[in-house]
Amino acid sequence: MAGFGELVLVLGDLHIPDRANGIPESFKRMLVPNKMQHVLCTGNISREQYDELCGLAPNVHVVRGDYDNDESLPFPDVSVVQVGQFRIGLMHGHQLLPYGSQDAKARMRRKLNVDIFVSGHTHQNEVMLQDGYYHINPGSITGAYSSLTPDVIPSFILLAIQDTKLVCYVYELKKGEVEVSKTEFTKTVTADGPSTSTNNNQSLMQSLLA
Repeated sequence: MAGFGELVLVLGDLHIPDRANGIPESFKRMLVPNKMQHVLCTGNISREQYDELCGLAPNVHVVRGDYDNDESLPFPDVSVVQVGQFRIGLMHGHQLLPYGSQDAKARMRRKLNVDIFVSGHTHQNEVMLQDGYYHINPGSITGAYSSLTPDVIPSFILLAIQDTKLVCYVYELKKGEVEVSKTEFTKTVTADGPSTSTNNNQSLMQSLLA
């Protein structure tokens, strides 16, 4: 796994058992302990799922979702994590108005002074480049119902970070099949900004998490 640098699992909005029975088996088989170094969760998670995440990686960061009311799990509203050369900000997203607004995300990203801003709440995955910075939404890994997003597609994101290079893999479960898309990002300080590319490759799933 050294060739991929540090692996960061990004997921959230599980809503188990209120809105979903569990993580789809196709995803659960991929989430193997000791493959990732970090887990970032956008919230709406129970004690059982939190304990499971803690068994996946040595560094687990969870922020409070709008349905996280367990007083034994006092998650913060915001967390900032340093991985390689990247500062990553994490927030559930219900605090940002209007919901899903790129301008609201940009304001919070600047406030936190981060390179990547991760938020959830909409249950719709997204990888958006804005002004040389990334806004990432992992969606709902369980495909939990949301009034904001009809026909929620179960999804999560894996980040592979090595020095100033980041590769973002989006995993979606469509009609029982896992589909993977890739975006590459290199952090630069030149006037030209970062470079990005996109690519679809089913074999990425096996090479990273098998």
